[in-house]
Amino acid sequence: MSALPDMSDSSVTVIGDVMLDRFWTGATQRMSPEAPVPVVNVSSQEDRAGGAGNVAVNLAQLGLTVSLVGLCGDDDHARALRRCVEEAGVRWNVMPCAAETIVKLRVLSRNQQLLRMDFEQSLSQYANDLFVGFAQQHLVGADLVVFSDYAKGSLALIESLIARCRSLGKTTLVDPKGHEFERYRGATVLTPNLTELEAVVGPCQDDATLIAKAETLRSSLELEAILVTRSEAGMTLIQAGSAPQHFAASAQEVFDVTGAGDTVIATLAGCLSAGLPMAEAAGIANGAAGVVVAKLGTSSVTPDELTKVAEGLRGAPERLGVVSASDMLDVVAEARGRGQRVVMTNGCFDLLHPGHIAYLEQAATLGDMLLVAVNDDDSVRRLKGDARPVNAIADRMAVLVGLAAVDYVLPFSEDTPAKLIEALAPDVLVKGGDYVVEEIAGHESVMARGGEVVVLDFLEGHSTSSLIDRLSD
Repeated sequence: MSALPDMSDSSVTVIGDVMLDRFWTGATQRMSPEAPVPVVNVSSQEDRAGGAGNVAVNLAQLGLTVSLVGLCGDDDHARALRRCVEEAGVRWNVMPCAAETIVKLRVLSRNQQLLRMDFEQSLSQYANDLFVGFAQQHLVGADLVVFSDYAKGSLALIESLIARCRSLGKTTLVDPKGHEFERYRGATVLTPNLTELEAVVGPCQDDATLIAKAETLRSSLELEAILVTRSEAGMTLIQAGSAPQHFAASAQEVFDVTGAGDTVIATLAGCLSAGLPMAEAAGIANGAAGVVVAKLGTSSVTPDELTKVAEGLRGAPERLGVVSASDMLDVVAEARGRGQRVVMTNGCFDLLHPGHIAYLEQAATLGDMLLVAVNDDDSVRRLKGDARPVNAIADRMAVLVGLAAVDYVLPFSEDTPAKLIEALAPDVLVKGGDYVVEEIAGHESVMARGGEVVVLDFLEGHSTSSLIDRLSD
């Protein structure tokens, strides 16, 4: 049984500042002769929901019923934003106003953000009693309400909305902004980052000071909890009636922090709506943040990714990453129970190179879970000679499991993994190179069960043997 609760019966209303995140991406090969800036030859454009819209998309990604409430213009940018939201399965309940839709334009090259341009104006004059009444209409049917405040003005009268939520008995989460936290009095949970918290309570030079000041703030604002996000220092939960709890940062590599706060509050909301205790929900939200910062741009966490996080927190590290064949049988059975498509490949994977990476990334797209069987050292020696492997089995598996595309890694000792493949019965069996299907070990058992055998091309010019030859020259 999955450690992640079923959220499909939960409904959440997200109220706040909605905006369009636009990404222009292209190659950069020269500097401008007009100024010391790179020239980006824009080749693609992508639109994503930003702000409260990104929170809503994150929640919908987890299977919840989600309604988005806010203000935006009646323009092409609003229509682009609506498409992003509705394509994600979110109900669009955004009131049009005379202002232009807020747009954040990011220019990227080589997976790096070079420039951000913001097109915005305050929406506070439109966040009047009419909008409050409009928003209140969408509170009644929600199990939980999330307020996403980006200080753009949509939540100028948030006090009235929180008061209405309290009268209805709704759990309310607030991602705050600015210095006036009194506006959020009576909410259930506040999720400031450390900078936002310190702007209100003053410097927090150590954990003890942070906890003391956060607890004072929590009590004075009549909150149930404050969850402080602290970047590379993780998160700290201060909850009424419970000891403070700290969660270490889980990200192996920080690639892009865009929208990480949105993912935190969305995951927290989803877990709370499904009945998880506050501390457990916060731990999963912390893990979700570690996943999303390794992605480029405004992103969300998939249910499978969140399931891994939850399983790890439930104390089952043996069921993640490097596993035994017997444990892998259980993992595959659970995946099938969730309707997931299991992909399997195998190899020596000695001296990992770009060809391997491209191949594994492509293999991962063929299903929901990629498991990699690796020849142990004796098996490699029989196949490749006494000089191989260069790296021992433990090292080879450790490198593989660190790749985002790979879910599970397990060793095998035979010359071929045919018996292992028969036992695990993957839905898709993948090999790279110039194989024909009939030459691939285990193809018979996979195809006999109605599975698929796929041959993928390696990137030309990359091989372990050529790497070894170059090193020996």
